[in-house]
Amino acid sequence: MPRAMWKGAISFGLVTIPVSVYPATEEKTLRFNQLHAADGGRIRMKRTCSIDGEEVPYEEIVKGYEYEKDRYVVLTDDDFDAVPVESSRAIDIVQFVDLEEIDPMMYKKSYYLVPEETGAKAYALLREALAQEGKVGVAKVSFRDKEHLAALRFREDAFVLETMYWPDEIRAMDFGDVDVTKVKVRDQELDMAKSLIESLTSAWSPEEFTDDYRAAMLGVVEKKIAGEEIEVVTAEPTAKVVDLMEALKASVAAAKKKGAQPRQEAAPAKRAAAKKPAPRKKASGE
Repeated sequence: MPRAMWKGAISFGLVTIPVSVYPATEEKTLRFNQLHAADGGRIRMKRTCSIDGEEVPYEEIVKGYEYEKDRYVVLTDDDFDAVPVESSRAIDIVQFVDLEEIDPMMYKKSYYLVPEETGAKAYALLREALAQEGKVGVAKVSFRDKEHLAALRFREDAFVLETMYWPDEIRAMDFGDVDVTKVKVRDQELDMAKSLIESLTSAWSPEEFTDDYRAAMLGVVEKKIAGEEIEVVTAEPTAKVVDLMEALKASVAAAKKKGAQPRQEAAPAKRAAAKKPAPRKKASGE
């Protein structure tokens, strides 16, 4: 298990549950370094002062807030500690709501909440109560130098803390000169769109989705390491949609044709192959 990034407590009413916070997700994006094309040397980023041009050691760097153009006020660690925030050591649940009431656009990052031994019973109690009521807790919590709005829900047997954007951080919708509210949709087009949605509807199974781009990119990297030549594949041009109704009909036909093909149960087969049969005992006389 990775190291806990924060320790505090879930707090609702007079109940306090000591917990440790662990990141629940990790990005698998391939990371690249910048190199000098001439000799392959690694490009290093230096912290330099804009006034004297000298490189500045980390211990001489302070935080500043720009209140006017090129005018800053310097803030010290004592200034940050002096901020009167009650959520500095507690995940303070302020209300409970239905999960459907929260727009998924507000979610930022997920964290697992692991209870201390003294809070295990209260942890289980809150989890069961939320499960039976179908609610999630809305809380405030402070870590990583800022206060977060968060949703507290459970995934299987574990509590998950979902940090969220504050309402004023969500941008208003702006379609420019296009007013989608005035677009007229014909009944036939709507029926065909519903048919396409129905053809593509299935149970949610996240295991079926993989990052094909990352896998292909890793394949290119491995070929480059092996000294193989990389073949550039020219992408086919995207067909222009001239008639919306014809495009919908073609999409429905393609979806039905794909759905009629037998699905390959790759994952179960892989698991079955991985499980070796127990060796057969020899009978007497063999």
